[in-house]
Amino acid sequence: MQQRSLGRSGLTVSALGFGCMGLNSAYGPPADRLAMIAVVAAAVERGVTFFDTAEVYGPWSNEELVGEALAPFRGKVAIATKFGFDVDPATGKRGDGLNSRPAHIKQVAEASLRRLGVETIDLFYQHRVDPAVPIEEVAGAVKELIQAGKVRHFGLSEAGPQTIRRAHAVQPVAALQNEYSLWWRRPEEGLLDLLEELGIGLVPFSPLGRGFLTGKMDTTTPFGADDFRSGLPRFAPEARLANQSVVQLLMRIAERKGATPAQVALAWLLAQRPWIVPIPGTRRIERLDENLGALDLILTAEDLAEIREAAEAIAIAGDRYPEAMERQTGV
Repeated sequence: MQQRSLGRSGLTVSALGFGCMGLNSAYGPPADRLAMIAVVAAAVERGVTFFDTAEVYGPWSNEELVGEALAPFRGKVAIATKFGFDVDPATGKRGDGLNSRPAHIKQVAEASLRRLGVETIDLFYQHRVDPAVPIEEVAGAVKELIQAGKVRHFGLSEAGPQTIRRAHAVQPVAALQNEYSLWWRRPEEGLLDLLEELGIGLVPFSPLGRGFLTGKMDTTTPFGADDFRSGLPRFAPEARLANQSVVQLLMRIAERKGATPAQVALAWLLAQRPWIVPIPGTRRIERLDENLGALDLILTAEDLAEIREAAEAIAIAGDRYPEAMERQTGV
């Protein structure tokens, strides 16, 4: 398995990680627990050493599942989890707001440690920037957790440049987790250069466009009420129809390279910077193997130039999130 370092943090992980959110949340009814544990174990057996979860996935149940699945591999893998949403500690119900008060961060860390069954959280992200709490206080709280041996590295998610700089000045940021793919290229607007300057790694979530870039989705693909894509403007039938052009681009390159659209999409991301570690997720071992096949796909400079030129000519239809969700990003 190829390895990558997340910036200059000292955190080295497999070149592809594993996004665990969908194992039992967000994408329809939870799958069989033992089957999902088997998928995680298969990922480890194939060399994946970087697994991503969060308190709010479930809430709580995803961390519990990941902790159970990775229990046999303690010390061999890195687990990232997140704080920052307002979850009632008594009921586990998620509120609509954010909560990055230092006392709350420390409570979340203790609870996540218990659910994951570990002594130290390898990478602890602020899930979304909380405008009510200065980022210096957030970074300071995580710094204290690092000094106490409960966290190894500090991360941010969907944060803007000034927030990243301010946080990094208090506690070095190891990784930024932002959406990045061929149909969401906003990180290219100065963010990648900033991360290069500061020595921060990038962990793209939804690197396959929540499944759209695999080429296995069209306007008739159903989404149940418990699939959060049903509420995303970009997944409205008319947007899916309009956005087939990006899938067709991937299919054209894939056919020429003897690969799949998903592998081309992941290989394209990996080629952007040596400190980018995408975290595709799946519930199926055959899709895990397909994703890992991207590591063997070589895109030449000519391939990359062709993809970039074609992608820049495509106008992606549909907003990424509903307005209320989008307001919680890029602060």
